[in-house]
Amino acid sequence: MEIYRNGELAGELVELSRKQYVFTYDTGYFNDASKPAISLTMPKSQMTYESEYLFPFFFNLLSEGVNRKLQCTQLRIDEADDFGLLMATAQYDTIGAITVKPEREA
Repeated sequence: MEIYRNGELAGELVELSRKQYVFTYDTGYFNDASKPAISLTMPKSQMTYESEYLFPFFFNLLSEGVNRKLQCTQLRIDEADDFGLLMATAQYDTIGAITVKPEREA
């Protein structure tokens, strides 16, 4: 999925498996010194980040508790599918500057 900061493409988040996630800054965004990092935990000191779980920065965009249960039920998403829930709920209205969108078709 594509990651946007204030409507500008900042990078790409990929779920390779439920235990392997990769975030890569967009080249143009990374090379533009005026653009801030999307998170303090993912500074622009490196272009690619890998993790065995959904990065906490993205996980914290998700609802919790009863709201999460309700979203998963209504959207028919497994409650353990953080990536799927992020894709379904963080496209338009999120707290902060970050939104996500499905990858554009080439």
